[in-house]
Amino acid sequence: MREDYSENGDAWNFFTHDQARSRAYRWGEDGLAGISDDKQRLCFALALWNGKDPILKERLFGLTNSEGNHGEDVKEYYFYLDSTPTHSYMKYLYKYPQAAYPYADLVETNRRRNRNDMEYELLDTGVFNDDRYFDVFVEYAKGGADDILVKITAANRGPDAAELHLLPTLWFRNDWSRWIADSNRAAVKPSLEQIEGAAGASAVAVTHPLLGEFILSCEGDVPLLFTENETNHELLFPGQKNESPYVKDGINDCVVQGNQAAVNPGKKGTKVAAQYKVNVGAGQSQSDSPAALRRVDGSEGQTLRKAVRRRLCRQASRSRRVLQVGHAAIRDAKTRPT
Repeated sequence: MREDYSENGDAWNFFTHDQARSRAYRWGEDGLAGISDDKQRLCFALALWNGKDPILKERLFGLTNSEGNHGEDVKEYYFYLDSTPTHSYMKYLYKYPQAAYPYADLVETNRRRNRNDMEYELLDTGVFNDDRYFDVFVEYAKGGADDILVKITAANRGPDAAELHLLPTLWFRNDWSRWIADSNRAAVKPSLEQIEGAAGASAVAVTHPLLGEFILSCEGDVPLLFTENETNHELLFPGQKNESPYVKDGINDCVVQGNQAAVNPGKKGTKVAAQYKVNVGAGQSQSDSPAALRRVDGSEGQTLRKAVRRRLCRQASRSRRVLQVGHAAIRDAKTRPT
């Protein structure tokens, strides 16, 4: 993801991957297994943390044009496994190492190689040794255009139990801040706010002046972490003040650094994540349907959820062979000659 407002057109260095967790985008958003409306006003994606990475895994990592010995290159393993033509059902797989992701090693090693050398890939770093990684599956099933159920499955492929934080995240693209030109700035700021949910669920009221009202329902009495999708100017541009005490990287700082002051205790904002912390046994899987997003004026209720769950089961059975191929891909790659 790159947005370029530089005077010299240097998109790679003007907006870096390291800045992305702290800097609000203007025109487009990114995320793991993400979905949005057609204008990317309201966005949903999954963030992950293995307890060892220095930052949340909120987006794919890749080398810039000058860092890669063969140019720009994403250094991740992810697969789009299944989708109906209407996108009423979609399935995605991301392979997440249980060790710290080797950001610096990938950059420094590839930068030292020339165009005649082989690329230094994520597998080459050894981060997947002994199958110490999670297969994280994300499935979407829709009962209607504005009724979406999300199912997340984490499969521990390693020899030992491992901890994983799953953070389904909902946010608004920033079109309201003062740094946006008056001609493009939204007149009304959208909002997310925790409300009382149904029994056994945590809920967020979603209000947007153009999209209307929705409810995000998260299964269980799970912590909801709120912040604003605002640039952390004080971190990135010393001498500039933040527009809000809660900024885009607030959820990252809360989860990874334990900084509870980085999220809003008032339980409102323009970005929210539900924090699920699971311990998955060796060779085991943990599966749940932790989130559902539906329009407030919808009438499907529990009938919708049951219908969508049935659709998820049917699609999972139909695509089992595809999933087995996806799981085998990384194992086969490990055995290649070097």
